[in-house]
Amino acid sequence: MSVRRLSFSVYVFASACALLASVTQAETTPEAPAPSAEDRVRASVTFLASDEQEGRGVGTEGLNRAADYIAQQFTALGLNTSLYDGTPFQPFEIVTGAELGETQRLAWIPPTTASNAAPIELKFDQDFTPLALGGSAKLDLPLVFVGYGITAKEHNYDDYAGVDVNGKAVIILRHEPQQANPHSVFNGTDDSPFAALTRKISNAYEHGAAAVIFCTDDFALRNDVREGMNRIQTAVDDLRKAEDAFQALESPSPVQVQEFHGQVEKLSTRLSELAKEAAAERDTLLHFQHGGQPGPGREIPVLHGTRRALDPVITAACGKTLAALEAEMDAGPAPRSRELNGWKVQGETQVHRTNVPVKNVVAVLEGEGPHADETIIIGAHYDHLGFGGEGSFVPHSQEIHNGADDNASGTAALLEVARLLATRPEKLGRRVVFIAFTGEERGLFGSAQYVRQPLFPLENTVAMLNMDMVGRLRDDKLIIQGVDTSPEFGVIIDKLNESAKFQLTKQPGGNGPSDHASFYPQNIPVMHFFTDLHDDYHRPSDDIDKVNFAGAERVAQMVAASAAEIAALDVRPGYIAGAPTVSI
Repeated sequence: MSVRRLSFSVYVFASACALLASVTQAETTPEAPAPSAEDRVRASVTFLASDEQEGRGVGTEGLNRAADYIAQQFTALGLNTSLYDGTPFQPFEIVTGAELGETQRLAWIPPTTASNAAPIELKFDQDFTPLALGGSAKLDLPLVFVGYGITAKEHNYDDYAGVDVNGKAVIILRHEPQQANPHSVFNGTDDSPFAALTRKISNAYEHGAAAVIFCTDDFALRNDVREGMNRIQTAVDDLRKAEDAFQALESPSPVQVQEFHGQVEKLSTRLSELAKEAAAERDTLLHFQHGGQPGPGREIPVLHGTRRALDPVITAACGKTLAALEAEMDAGPAPRSRELNGWKVQGETQVHRTNVPVKNVVAVLEGEGPHADETIIIGAHYDHLGFGGEGSFVPHSQEIHNGADDNASGTAALLEVARLLATRPEKLGRRVVFIAFTGEERGLFGSAQYVRQPLFPLENTVAMLNMDMVGRLRDDKLIIQGVDTSPEFGVIIDKLNESAKFQLTKQPGGNGPSDHASFYPQNIPVMHFFTDLHDDYHRPSDDIDKVNFAGAERVAQMVAASAAEIAALDVRPGYIAGAPTVSI
């Protein structure tokens, strides 16, 4: 028997013993009053956000104890938790660290028909570098240029349309088209979610690519030059102001003279440094750790190459430079993807990863009726930041980040929603899957894992309701994001709020930095429940004493009622694509 299964069995056995003991005691002593819903939420938050759980960071035993606690609660409610080898645990691994290996080789291989068919060797750390976002591999792959590597059906734009990248290496430009256009569908002059390296890698992976080679776009390079020149001008202006201020002194003291000379020396040194930077080649490589760590299941190598290393290949294969292709893409925007016929990349890249086993906690409440094979997912992440570090707003602190609001509150509310739905006198019309996700703080890894390996088909999953930070209800203000992702959701929420009496803020869009964002691209309408940010967010001060337990319980009631209304619909809720993106 595995350690995971044994751990869960111990909890189930302990629960059974506790139940038996309570029955035996009830024969001789008066029955104690059942805890209120608020007390149940308080008890769960108190357990999950205690120092003993070590901030529920990935790699801590406290995270495992939290998973076992959630599993115990699900099982005690009579939910089906025998889902993964007899347990509620969906296991996977998270990469917690990456280092460069010793072997890093890369070469362009021209077509055999080319007049000069000799390999073009690239220099590591000068022409190319691997990124920690990818894995290790020996490469001997055809090359395909896929522009910005974006698939945005809501904007009628797809860099992968008409090209076959399966088993090939893709060359992808950073950022996105029309970056200088304030009216661009890609969020104007600001980056949209499509610009993120991780999203581009995921898109390449989903299209079957075997390697990703990023290249910095021309607009970004020119923008870097402009910013460098602006910094030089600022340094010149500061030097001139210092000189003018000194000249205005009629009889400067020795101290003022010394201060002026020191200021001039400092500004002159700064100006010299900026001038050297501006004169240097701006086409620099990204740092190995740029973009963070990879998600689970992605082992394909990810590299960054300079334009001077990539442009000759593009020009030879396409008859146009990278800059010319970018200008054509911006004009539409319109993809200019194409296979680089005959060109290949060969070499080897090594990235050594550190993996940590983690697990989602899943439980199922079956429905009844003609739509019982359709699924509603209700989720909340139970992980947090452990002892701080990356993601903390006090990154140098070694204090425990208990995450009472983020997201012990959402996890406790999830358990209360499960209780409310499991104890209904009649069955729901659709199946409900409750999921406590892990790895959210590191990049929605738990929800991404479920989407890759769903317990029930995603095409029959009709809604996803998410709770993240629902423990700071103030002045009855509740934020619900994604009401506009289905035409039915607004009607349901307005109806329920007649009695719930929340001061609602409906934020548009199905994307955002929480687990609902993993489901929305799968054509699943979502709602994300949230009581807003606060000064303790991602700090050690996010502790139990500041949680509004009654407020979290009210949110749980709203989510449970929403799920019941969705489950009772005669037809599945509709899906609205392309709702605007909101960052929280």
